This record gives sequence, structure tokens and C-alpha cells, in this order.
Amino acid sequence: MPAGDGFNAALEAMLGTEVAGFRELKECQQLTAGASQQTFRILVDTASGDAQFALRRCPPTLEGGPSLGQIDLATEAYLLQRSAEAGIPVPAVVHVLEEGDGLGNGFLMEWLQGETLGQRIVRSESLAQIRPQLARQCGEILARLHAIEVDANLAGQLPGVAPAVLVQETWDWYQALNLPAPMIDFSARWLLENLPVSSRKTLVHGDFRNGNLMIDNNGVRAVLDWELAHIGDPVRDLGWLCVNSWRFGQVERPVGGFGTTADLLAGYEAVSGIRVSEEELRFWQIFGSFWWSVSTLQMAATWRTGHTPSLERPVIGRRSSEAQMDCVNLLFPGEFELPAATELDQGTQLPMPAELLEGVRTFLQEQVAANENKHFSFLAKVAANSLGIAQREFLFGPALAEAEHGRLQALLGDGSLDELRWKLVNELRGGLSLDTDALAEHLRQTVAGQLSIDQPGYTALR
Repeated sequence: MPAGDGFNAALEAMLGTEVAGFRELKECQQLTAGASQQTFRILVDTASGDAQFALRRCPPTLEGGPSLGQIDLATEAYLLQRSAEAGIPVPAVVHVLEEGDGLGNGFLMEWLQGETLGQRIVRSESLAQIRPQLARQCGEILARLHAIEVDANLAGQLPGVAPAVLVQETWDWYQALNLPAPMIDFSARWLLENLPVSSRKTLVHGDFRNGNLMIDNNGVRAVLDWELAHIGDPVRDLGWLCVNSWRFGQVERPVGGFGTTADLLAGYEAVSGIRVSEEELRFWQIFGSFWWSVSTLQMAATWRTGHTPSLERPVIGRRSSEAQMDCVNLLFPGEFELPAATELDQGTQLPMPAELLEGVRTFLQEQVAANENKHFSFLAKVAANSLGIAQREFLFGPALAEAEHGRLQALLGDGSLDELRWKLVNELRGGLSLDTDALAEHLRQTVAGQLSIDQPGYTALR
């Protein structure tokens, strides 16, 4: 079991009250998925036999409140109940945690069987027959979701965010981190200058993507993780599902790595009667990558301050360059150069720093990650990935920084690398034309170079 005796005792007491015929808590396993909320698989013995449940809980380190637009878990439970009434596939809520339960904020829900790992959903042979139908099913589900009436109760619990405010708030979150990432500023400027002409206001899931969907042989079994729900432009959900980060390598299938936009939009129109244009979809696809580029940095920042100690969060912060490169490819695609492969044995010191990192990385990846404990194995892979990033920084970072400095000097004049990064950021925030000569080329090459360090296998570099 993942927690101490106090947690287990409180959990057993709650289950004894809320689960009919409860006899004993047999297992409580924390799942590896979920960067901002904890999910546990609960196995209990009841008078009718074994029963499984899922417990969604806010981590104790985040009890001060949700971040980046997240709603609390009690509201998430209410949304699941409303969605079930609207015919949307969701797990049934069994109990919303109360203060007397001693378990913090969260809720208990039924455990459903199905695949939730995006990599498997896009590749598994067992799902090959249903995959071509998933994009249309997603369109139909989103149409029903967006038709849910926003009554006074729901409006009082969810934030309402217009597109312009959503872009500006995300930009403000990034600026508060005090990090110079010019591509993020460029993307924010483009979004604010190309806002949707007309925008509906409906319930929005906010994180409807491959990885938050449970799939079985019949299709979408459940829509999960409603913590970013809000009232806003419904096309955001459609665009987020098409973001490259959630295709898991299947770039030729823009909808979740499993389908086409034509099927997605046809399913949406068939249920809602509303035709969404490719232009609307593209705006929210760009926003989705922009938002994810900021969200990953914000999660890493909570690790740096010590508010969220985690092995995974600093590595997630390095995923910002993935989303930034997706913005590059959507806004100004073109050619770029990547560092040439470097042999690890180059140098006069034996072993070289990169070789030392390679030895530890290989040990973690090939031996420690083979541990039967799935959560421990997952963390070993995260650690190996972290060392790989540091290794590539040793090998390629100096040359990439020198090239970036040269481009910035050509654009902006003299100054150190950090000074010129900040100068470009401040000029973009101050109104520098997005069509400035050599700006797009500089950003494309800089982001591609950073991504070659952070995640060289990411599909945006193909």
C-alpha cells in the first residue's frame, strides 16, 4: 500500500461506510498516470466478492489550491454526475470525500476496465478494429458534452474564460516564471492577434485528449480527468484533441494519433448540427501547444520551489520545447539544422562526464526499470530520461548556445546570450512585428536545437 497506517485506516473507515457489504481493504495502489492529481486503484473484499474502485485525490503538497485553471475535485465529481445524465461515458461517482473522512479532497468512483495509455491506444493490435471509429465517436461525445445546460449551480462552480482572457492569463503565468522563452511570447502575440471572430460559450472539458480517454473494443468507454473544466469556447476541446503531444508518434493521424479531423468534425456536426471550420480548429490547436508549453514550465517551477517534490516534474519541464516546436511547425514551418552525433568517447579524460552519465542512464533504463513494481519502474525510466537530457546538454549545449548567440547578435546587436534572450522577449512583449526579418528562422532553429537536447525523438523534429 502506498501510504502510511493513518491513510490506510482512514481509507478503510470510509470504505466501510460507503461500500455495501465491505469486509476488508485488500490493496491500494497508486497509479503512475496523472501529473497534478493522485489516482489510486482500490481492491476490497465485500460480501458479494472482490470489488474495485478508483480514488481521485489532491496530493497533500497541493492542498493549498489548484493551479493553472484547475477546479477542485468536488466540482469534478459533480461534472461526472451531470455528464452521466447527458449520456456521456464516465465512471459512476460512489462518494465525494468529506472532512470527516480524513483523506483530503477527492472522490471515490467505480473502476472501469479499458485501455488508458495513449501509446497502446494508437498501436495495440487488440484495438485495431475500433481505432478508425474513435475520432467520430469523440466528435459525437464532445457535441453532447457541449450541449449540457450551464445552470446556476454549474456556472457558480466553474470559471468562465473568453479566448482572449485565456491566452492572456496563460501568457501571464509564463511571464511570472521569469524565464526567457521567446517562442512562447511569439505564440501568445500571434494568438491575441488572430482570435476567433465568433465564439460560443458552453461547458468545456479542458483536457479532452488521448490519455484521458478509456478505450475498449467498443470504443470510448469513459472520459476521465475533468479537473480543467470551465465555461468557454467549445472548439478548444476539439483542438486540444488534435495537439501533436497527444498523438504518441502517429503524426499522420492528427486526432489523438488514431483518426482524421474530417471524422472528428463530422461526428460533432452530426450530433450538434454545428459545422466547425479547419481555421477554428487550427487556432485552438496552436493554443493547445502554447498552453502546454507554459504548463510544463509551471509544473517544473513548483518542483524548483519545493512545493511539489517529484522526480517527474523537472523532466516534464523539459517537455516545453516539444510544444514550442509544435507551435513553430504550425506557425512558420521550415528547415532547421540539428547537432551532429557525437561519440561518447571523445576527449582526454577517462571516463568523460557524458560517459559517466551514460553508464548510470543505461543501468536505470535496462536494469532498475525491470523492477516488478510498476510505479518504481516508471520512476527509474524518468530518472534515465533525466540523465539523458543532462548528457546531451554536455555534448551539444555549448555549440547550440554559440549559434543562438550569433543569430541574436545579428538580430539585436551586441550583448551576452542571456541579455539578448531577454531583449528579444521584451521586444516581442512590446510590439515587435512578428514578420521581422530572420525572426522566424531564429526561433525555429533555437527551439529545434533545444528540443534535440530535451527529446530528440519527438516527432516535431522529423
